[in-house]
Amino acid sequence: MPTVQDKVIAITGASSGIGEATARLLAGRGARLVLGARREDRLNAVVDGITAHGGTAAGVVADVTRREDLRRLTDTALKRYGRLDVLVSNAGTMAVSPLDELRQDDWDAMVATHVTGLLNGIGAALPVFRRQGTGHFVNVSSTAARVIKSPQAVYAATKAAVHVISEGLRQESGPGLRVTVVSPGFTHTEGVGKGASPEAAAAMTKTRDEIAMPPSAVASAIGYAIEQPAGVDVGEIVVRPTAQA
Repeated sequence: MPTVQDKVIAITGASSGIGEATARLLAGRGARLVLGARREDRLNAVVDGITAHGGTAAGVVADVTRREDLRRLTDTALKRYGRLDVLVSNAGTMAVSPLDELRQDDWDAMVATHVTGLLNGIGAALPVFRRQGTGHFVNVSSTAARVIKSPQAVYAATKAAVHVISEGLRQESGPGLRVTVVSPGFTHTEGVGKGASPEAAAAMTKTRDEIAMPPSAVASAIGYAIEQPAGVDVGEIVVRPTAQA
């Protein structure tokens, strides 16, 4: 039967939302985890909660925009468990705003997190996977990459880049590596509207509270992709609330 038992899995953005839910689900299924996030207190709380319930997890304070942090994440997996089977690139920011507001620092943050951060993860994990002959990239995108709505132009562009990079990586990976894109729709996380312009934040938070699905739904999709047997590559999963148009 397919399983994640004893797989070594690194997750970025693991201190809350989809990352935290994924960590808890995979730990419950017997995975060995290395969790990365910027907020040390929240990260430690997640690690402590997992270990208190008999799971196996280590925390690494990591900012995905820093190459050395991603290398430290993968190095921790190798030192602690001797291998790395999966990298879940989940860290994200949703500081959306109309382009006329010229919030260029927010644009830069989304590009740095979703594009540079993804590439930093690939740069850290790909050599490890090549040496092992096996490995799995799970890259979290968004339905915004396919359906662009104002004022999410920059956010959507960075998530579209996740798809493009992932497909290129898949084509280059060869038979030993797997690449999966998971594209969630509206998910009830603290990141929705965080850092957005006031009008955008209010609209997004309202929609979230009305129709959003729990992070556990996305975690289940990620778990499904990871647990498939060797030689089976789930290319993309789209998961959204049924109420989302």
